[in-house]
This record gives sequence, structure tokens and C-alpha cells, in this order.
Amino acid sequence: MSRQYHNYIHGEWTEPKQGEYLANINPADRNDTIGDFPNSTSDDAVIAIEAAKSALAGWAGLSAHARGEFLRKAADILEQRVEEVARGLMREEGKSLPEAKGETLRGVTLLRYYAMQTMLPDGEVIPSAGAKTFLYTKRVPLGVVALITPWNFPVAIPIWKAAPALAFGNTVVMKPSELAPLTAYRIAECFHEAGLPAGVLNVLFGQGARVGETLTSHPDVAALSFTGSVKTGRLLSSQANAYGKKIQLEMGGKNAAVILADANLDQAVTLTIQGAFKSAGEKCTATSRAIIEASVYDEVRRRIVEKTQALKVGPGDDPDAYLGPVISEEAQTTIINAVSEAKNEGVEVLCGGTIPENFKAGFYVLPTVLDNVKPDSKIAQEEVFGPVLALMKADDANHALEIMNGVQFGLSASVFTRNLDAAFDFADRAQAGMIRINGETAGVEPQAPFGGMKASSSYSREQGLAARDFFTQSKTISIDRSG
Repeated sequence: MSRQYHNYIHGEWTEPKQGEYLANINPADRNDTIGDFPNSTSDDAVIAIEAAKSALAGWAGLSAHARGEFLRKAADILEQRVEEVARGLMREEGKSLPEAKGETLRGVTLLRYYAMQTMLPDGEVIPSAGAKTFLYTKRVPLGVVALITPWNFPVAIPIWKAAPALAFGNTVVMKPSELAPLTAYRIAECFHEAGLPAGVLNVLFGQGARVGETLTSHPDVAALSFTGSVKTGRLLSSQANAYGKKIQLEMGGKNAAVILADANLDQAVTLTIQGAFKSAGEKCTATSRAIIEASVYDEVRRRIVEKTQALKVGPGDDPDAYLGPVISEEAQTTIINAVSEAKNEGVEVLCGGTIPENFKAGFYVLPTVLDNVKPDSKIAQEEVFGPVLALMKADDANHALEIMNGVQFGLSASVFTRNLDAAFDFADRAQAGMIRINGETAGVEPQAPFGGMKASSSYSREQGLAARDFFTQSKTISIDRSG
């Protein structure tokens, strides 16, 4: 019988009110149940919100330095448990062990970064019209914040939301994905062991549909930060807007790597494949389109197909595996169906697009390269969220930008070129929140703002100094001398 886990509310591990649980399945082996986690309801959400509200005054009343010390302690504990946390992440999400360790260490870095931010200036002195008036601003917390996080980065994303929220004096109710709950459980353990006061961080497990409306409508919740699909994000946004909540949304992408004729083709091909197929393509910043200048199209296509066919799939603890399984059987079916539909539209499958015969117990999809992809085709417009790369031909750099910008998303984009003018032109004209020159589309450093344009976001940014802007509000204070 698998282990039963509980919600983390008011500093205690708490059973769900209705006693319902969901099995956490290893995507590399559907017969391996990692544990049973609560499928929480609105009742559990209300209890978590009330716990966060009760802890707010005490937590916000601490000095910024004192709050930062809790983050530093949690970082030390997470660092000591890197192997355990990474292996759990690999088992429930499918990443390779090196990728899982890298993500866990990124979580350590994020905690330390936001602990450091608590010592930065939090306002400014403004010249007043009055000679004896002292006019200044300071940043203050929003209050109780709700965080809804996805399964594909179950360490990094919960921490890059929770760490700044806590550092700047808010209390948190976090709802991680039901597909990767163990990692969030481990994060809560680290904060618990660090001595975080009860109620400051609360972790609620289960399906978002059962608690989402409560988290967006409850009068004691001041703000919502969400990462996930466009459909869910827009639903939550409409609910939160109706109640005047502050909202931060990150909702995916259809990211392109543009390869110009003067590029270093070895570099371009290697990083395009890495961006497309690492983590089985399950990144909102993954490279899903390669837009290639016509004069080198055939050569780049040949190299990409050759290298992709050589990639090995396998479980995360296989050191030879380049990519692991996708997260679930539903995801596997969705990806296979998207490729099949593309074939019906005239797209050619150069390699992959099927389930490997020797891994039937897991949710694997062979890395897939598509050719003859038209800019207006469904596969070129909609996010697949799997190991699928669409090759597209462009007449020149201007045409490549036109194709790249012709989608509803605008999260990340890259260009491979040796031409400095072309690089700057791309950076200026690409409709994306994050631009890489001679780099893969996936990834951004923790100290840099993260977020997209168009349907990829709510015009807000996460990480870096931008996190403080979201998780605080400004207060203006004027002091005049007595008499």
C-alpha cells in the first residue's frame, strides 16, 4: 500500500476534510505509485486561507532581515537534501536525474537570492515642495497571496513565486499541480524544518478545479500568481478580476529558434535540439518551431533529423537517456494526436511521432521532427507541450520574423547569426518577452525578469527585481515638523 501524504496548513500536516486522495504515478512506469495525496476541496482552501490570514500580521511585522533568515535556512536545508529531492522529482515528473538536480539547486539559488533582496532599499526619498517636509515611499506586502503552480518545474516555479512573496512580508497558500505533488511536499518540509512560523506558508494538494474559485474569490486573498495553460489562466483571471485581486499569469508559448544563413550551424542545431527535446519538450519556453533561412534549410534539416534520430529515450536514472517520458497518458495521447492531425494537413513526419515499443509501461513519445509546416497550420500555431519540433522555411531574416511573430504567443525567441545588425534587429522586432542571441529559447537566469507578451502573460513579470513589484504595493509617507 502506498504512503498517504497530507496538506500542510498552519504548520501541521493536515488530512483533507472530505478524506479524498489522488494517486501520484511515475510517468516512466505506470505501475509505480509514488504515494496518495489529498484531493482538496473548497473547505480545505478556506482553512488554509484563514491560517495564512492569522499569520499575516506577525510575519509582516518582522524585520525584512529576519524574514530573509528563514529563506536562508530553507535554502541550506534544501541544499543538504538535493539528492533526495531530485530523485523524487525525477520519479514523479520524468526529468533526467541531472536535470532534476540542476532544478533543485536552482531552487537553492532562488531562495538565497530573495533572502538577499530583503536587504535592498525598499523605497525612495522624494523632494517635497515644503522645505521642512520629509516625503518618501516604502514597499509593503499585499497580504495573503495564492500561488497556483505547474508540474513541469515543481521546484523552481513554486520557489520563484513563494520566496519573493514571503521575503516581502506576504503569507502564502500554494496549490501545486496534482501531477507533481511530492516535490512541493519536500519544499514545505524544508520551510518547516527552517522554523517558518505556522500559517506563513500553506500547501494545498489536489485538482485546481476544486479549489481555484475559492482561491480567486475569497475576500482575504489579495493576489493570485498562476503558471499554466491559457484556458485555465483566463478563467482564473476573469474570476480574480471580478473580485479586484492583483493577478500575475504565465501561460505558455510557441517559441521559435530562427536560424539565419550565416549562423554557426553546429551551434544552432545543437541548441535547437536541446531547446526542443530536453525535459521531453515540456517547458513553456521549449523550442517548438525552427525557422530556417532557405539557403541553409536542407542542410540544417539534415543535421537536425540525423541528431534527433540518435537521441535515446528512457527513464530519468538512465545516464544515456536524452529525454524521459511525458507527464501522463493524457499528455502522451494529446501529443500523438497533434502529430497525426498535422500529417492529415500535409505535414511530413521526418522522424518520431510515435510511442517507442520498448517503453510501453511509461508515457514516452519519440522526439519528433516535422517538415513542410505552413505558418498558418494548427501545429505551427498551437502549443503542443511535448517533444515536437516543426521546421519552417523563410526567404530571409525579415520573412523569418514575420513567421515567428505570427502566433498568439510571445514568450521566448532566439536567433542564430554572426551578424550583429541582424541580432539587434531581431531583438528589437521579435514579439517576445525574452530574447536569446545564439542561445536556446529555454531558460532564464534567476535574477532576470521572466515573462512574455501577447497570450503568454498578463503583461507582468516574475523573478528578479520584478518579483518585488508584484508582491508589494507602494505607500507614500509625508512627515512635517510639529508646530
